[in-house]
Amino acid sequence: MSADKRKPILVIGLGRFGIAVAQTLERMGHEVLGVDRRPELVQEYARDLTRAVEADCTSMTVLRQLGAGDFDSAVVAIGSDIEASVLTVLALSDLGVKNIWAKATNDKHARILERTGANHVVFPEQRMGERVAHLLNERLLDFISFGDEFAIARLKAPEPIVGLPLLMSECRRRFEVTVVGVKRKGEDFIHAVPDTIILPDDELVVSGRIEHIENFAGM
Repeated sequence: MSADKRKPILVIGLGRFGIAVAQTLERMGHEVLGVDRRPELVQEYARDLTRAVEADCTSMTVLRQLGAGDFDSAVVAIGSDIEASVLTVLALSDLGVKNIWAKATNDKHARILERTGANHVVFPEQRMGERVAHLLNERLLDFISFGDEFAIARLKAPEPIVGLPLLMSECRRRFEVTVVGVKRKGEDFIHAVPDTIILPDDELVVSGRIEHIENFAGM
């Protein structure tokens, strides 16, 4: 792992989303400073993070004391208190933090965050809700949306292409999806090529527009 990927990261807000981000960053090798106003959360996760501090990050003075300006990247994981979320992003931006990720609860919140300095705005609840809805139809085994009607999904090989090499199945022309790879039970994942023959129990990784993927999976 490169040194750049191990740069310290500031995570503000240790709720479910914030602590998930912080713990994952720690596992990836980053040093993480986690901050929250709630002492019980700071105490609970103190052992999981490089450093955990109880503080109100809407205050520029507090952020300076924490050394927030020395971080290249920060995650503002405050969701329910929109005012605190916006004030924290604004303060981080004023301190010169280059890469600010912020959690939003709705579109209006997102627009305000972007205007006050957030480089990236995420909707974790909305994205998870969409993902669960697509998985509930039982056609898809896994699903990742990119927010513009494009997605990558894992699904059981549809019957019409079983027994055929991908070149003959013409997935792109007939179904408007691209088969990226194939996973067979007991074997490693393989990247799909035109000569790849699809077997009955294969799981496919496909990309394309969401409606096309769902139509393809439902054949």
